Amino acid sequence: MKGLKCTACKDEAILRIKRHHAAFCQRCFKMFIQKQTIQAIKKYQMFSKKEPVLLAVSGGKDSMALWSVLTDIGNQITAIHLDLGIPNFSKQSLQAVQQFAQDKGLPLIVIHLKELLGHSLPELQNKIPRPACSVCGLIKRYLLNHYAFHHDFSVLATGHNLDDEAATLLGNLLRWREGYLQHQSPCLPSDYPGLVKKVKPFYTLTDQEILWYAQQMKIPFCDSICPLSQKASSLDFKKALNVIEEQSPGTKHYFLFHYLEKKQFLFPEKQPKVVLNNCSSCGMPTTQEKCSFCSILETAQSKSQLFIGKNDIEL
Repeated sequence: MKGLKCTACKDEAILRIKRHHAAFCQRCFKMFIQKQTIQAIKKYQMFSKKEPVLLAVSGGKDSMALWSVLTDIGNQITAIHLDLGIPNFSKQSLQAVQQFAQDKGLPLIVIHLKELLGHSLPELQNKIPRPACSVCGLIKRYLLNHYAFHHDFSVLATGHNLDDEAATLLGNLLRWREGYLQHQSPCLPSDYPGLVKKVKPFYTLTDQEILWYAQQMKIPFCDSICPLSQKASSLDFKKALNVIEEQSPGTKHYFLFHYLEKKQFLFPEKQPKVVLNNCSSCGMPTTQEKCSFCSILETAQSKSQLFIGKNDIEL
């Protein structure tokens, strides 16, 4: 970007971030990404440097970049990848994750859905009368929380970014889902035995900023879109926000951040506390007699693979 100077050091800039009215050289951009992540972690007291963190890595740019950043700033990260068995897409994702772990000498756990449950995600989706993203999300939330809890991780981190969180907020507002709106946060505490804290250290960074970071740092990642997510409403919400953002930079930032600041005033009366109990099949927390995970496995006739004990998945 000829003629454009880095806002921080005044060297030649390589990119511009309109919403911050700033431009950065490569070195200062790396520092910007790290600073934003550190501030997010501190603001919500997500975890300490001494606290082991389980990081869900899909192989996409967000989780791969977060893996790199958290490692570089000195956190104790163990990555976990769920191989969903989606033709071509899952193979590309797994290759990116394994390459990065091998190049950097970092701990990585890989769980193959087909081996664990007897079905790949596409096979499960064909048996379950629910949208593919719904089935996928349910399975990933269960397995990641289950692994974290049974392997003594108190924190589970994901690569959700500003675009993801703003799109979720828009969708919940359009449908006026008050429970989801009150619950939305970059840090969800552990409020019941069996549930670990969920954190999103990248919630202040956009899709584009994270893409630039991954490219500049030469981080391997799968740049394909999941073929099962093409009808996801979240993609439409992202597109709508991007149109507004193009005309008014900083809109997504303002939309999400001010909501998080004002949330307690918008919902002064707390929602009735959800009553949780232990699933009759697997023992994990649920609002029902049997959790949704166990129910879909029963539907898919996978009862023999229902129990996932602490020692069944080795590091």
